[in-house]
Amino acid sequence: MYKQEYNRKLVSAEEAVRVVKSGDIVDYGFFNGKPVQCDLALAARKDELKDVKVYSAVTLPPVPEVAKLRDSFTYHDWQFSKIARILQSNYELCYYSPILYHQAPSLYRDNVAPHRNAAISVVCPMDEHGYFNLGPQNSETMANMEVADYVIVEVNKNMPVCLGGAEEAVHISMVDYIVEAPDDQLLPDIPGAEPTEIDKKIAGHLMDFIYDGCCIQLGIGGMPNAVGKAIANSDLKNLGGHTEMFVDAYVDMIESGRMNGSAKNFDRHRCAYTFAIGSQNMYDFMDNNPALASYPVDYTNDPRVICQLDNFISIVNAVQIDLYSQVNAESMDTTQISGNGGMWDFVLGAQWSRGGKSFICLSSTFTDSEGNMRSRILPTFSPASITTVPRQMVDYIVTEYGAVLLRAKPVWQRAELLISIAHPKFQDELIKEAAKLKLWRKTNKIE
Repeated sequence: MYKQEYNRKLVSAEEAVRVVKSGDIVDYGFFNGKPVQCDLALAARKDELKDVKVYSAVTLPPVPEVAKLRDSFTYHDWQFSKIARILQSNYELCYYSPILYHQAPSLYRDNVAPHRNAAISVVCPMDEHGYFNLGPQNSETMANMEVADYVIVEVNKNMPVCLGGAEEAVHISMVDYIVEAPDDQLLPDIPGAEPTEIDKKIAGHLMDFIYDGCCIQLGIGGMPNAVGKAIANSDLKNLGGHTEMFVDAYVDMIESGRMNGSAKNFDRHRCAYTFAIGSQNMYDFMDNNPALASYPVDYTNDPRVICQLDNFISIVNAVQIDLYSQVNAESMDTTQISGNGGMWDFVLGAQWSRGGKSFICLSSTFTDSEGNMRSRILPTFSPASITTVPRQMVDYIVTEYGAVLLRAKPVWQRAELLISIAHPKFQDELIKEAAKLKLWRKTNKIE
């Protein structure tokens, strides 16, 4: 019964983006929801448009064409990715917009964010009930579409249908224009990084804290994949999943039978998430899979929701930590690497959970562009670095040299514990710097 309405709203990408005017604010779908055909069509209008502000988050390939056109468009990313870093640091073509991710829907609905003139997102083909499933990026999409002047959907037949708990689909009655992507428009195949030996060591330390019935939150990268593989090969039982980002590691845990969600306080037998980025194998796994539940981010990431799940284990990554135990997870000096995303949400929510724990992980060192080994544990941050998580919120810190509990510890003891899991090459220098900062007590032993 919706076919006539579909045909009436079906237009070319060029016709759909004619609604955008100079000075407008346009939202692209986050993650795999970023449009491709509409982006090309909008960029083609560069000579007739000025000061169009485009917002998205975790920009995935292909590079958005509008981001390359400084004179006509200003591109923003709510949560940086590799493409956004390159656009900003090399070409000054992208700007970071910091938010607490769980608040994203309310920023639209409560008119905190500037009014959106158009919302453009990639979706699944329409079903018999007139709904377009949003695919693996529920996030803030529905709130965005509710407030925008125009809603444009770019239909991609290759998008997995992601069953949901709420707001996982938009009805054709809310849509102004429909654009169909070509059949060969695939999702970016981004498998999780292969775990390094350091990742495996960090995962080994984390496994000491995971027990039957825990509810697990993971981020992206080699270390979470190492955790997923370790769990899949363990004898753990009845684990649950509740996360911001669904990654390949969850496929390992669910398919192994270790993660079945039976011990969760709610969303039993389902792994809740708000977006997913990973391999084609992962997207195939997600398609119409009742073991998963897509939710908006104000549900998955709200610490008041997270804390209601007992024995919640949050595992996130950081870039640096200083001896005061401040955590930087988003920048290296003046270069924006990532964003806060849901880190703050899960660090706090896990500590509010009965039996819950928050783990912030990082390798003890990295190699800079000149080939020098540098410590990620620093006496103090450089003036331009960002504090993502304040020291008052820090629970456990983990490197390949161990896991230390900093919560409720005094500053001198935090410094000593952090030095104990730093790379041995840097420990003596860190002790000297801690003494200068009056954070080192020679007579005290690390507990």
